[in-house]
Amino acid sequence: MVMQVWRGLGEVPEACQSAVTMGNYDGVHRGHQQVIATCIQQARQRDLPAVAITFFPHPVQVHAPETDLKLITTLEDRLDALAGRGLDATLVLDYNESLYSMTPREFVEDVLVNHLGARVVVVGEDVKFGAGNSGDIDTMRALGSDFGFDVTMVSDIMSEAGRRWSSSWIRELLSTGEVAQATKVLGRPHRIRGIVKHGHKRGRELGFPTANLDDDCDGVIPADGVYAGWLIQKVEGAPADVFLPAAISVGTNPQFDGDHRTVEAHVLGRADLHLYGEEVSITFIERLRGMQKFNSVEELLSQMDDDIRKAAAILGVAVSGRVDPQAVTAN
Repeated sequence: MVMQVWRGLGEVPEACQSAVTMGNYDGVHRGHQQVIATCIQQARQRDLPAVAITFFPHPVQVHAPETDLKLITTLEDRLDALAGRGLDATLVLDYNESLYSMTPREFVEDVLVNHLGARVVVVGEDVKFGAGNSGDIDTMRALGSDFGFDVTMVSDIMSEAGRRWSSSWIRELLSTGEVAQATKVLGRPHRIRGIVKHGHKRGRELGFPTANLDDDCDGVIPADGVYAGWLIQKVEGAPADVFLPAAISVGTNPQFDGDHRTVEAHVLGRADLHLYGEEVSITFIERLRGMQKFNSVEELLSQMDDDIRKAAAILGVAVSGRVDPQAVTAN
């Protein structure tokens, strides 16, 4: 069954009754997944559709724009991840003044009761809602009693080290390049997406042609360094996305005194890709090393040869070497 997406209260079917969960769900990490799974379980027990409410833009982007918060996932990737958890529908609410000025009671009565017909509401123990985040789990329970719905609280999931799974933790891990640990918290590899743009074509001249994304791409870019991962291409008419093994460089290219941060993905062994102007996604599997400037271009090339060997081993693909610059077909 395909998950329905309701982009506003006006798209919710009349006489809807449901089991509801709600949150920003940035990243749809393992903590979110536990809450969603509990909502689905409660829905199935009551023969109800399981519905998630999510908000866009993120509240921090509205109330504290100076923080320049980058979302871990785009809204569309978030919806894809929510659909993959088995929800029946997701309601996307525009996070605007008319919404965030509602009192907790107004939000519950209008959104949860009048529109979604909530029979059970499933939330994490840190739930906050209503104007000024004045509503919490106790507020929700009291309102559930008033309006006739049950409330189920899902306790925080903790790591082995005792840290709570959270979107902020994922951002911390990405900021230090710990993409393998971020994968554990997310439950899947971290992904960014953007349009492939023309670069200086130095990689092509050195035998390592790259697909270049600017730092304005969607998603949190990990710390500067070199990574093993996948470039994901949408091919028209193909039944699924194409995953291409890649060595990925993030940084300003200090070897050539660059001053603009980019993401450059070299698809291992390929010289025949035409990606300029296409939207691609890049997933980060493991960090190989930090970004550095070498004493010579020859020393850099030796390190890049080692990088692509390590990337191939991590990704479980055949080892490939440099490509012939004359064989590169993209222009």
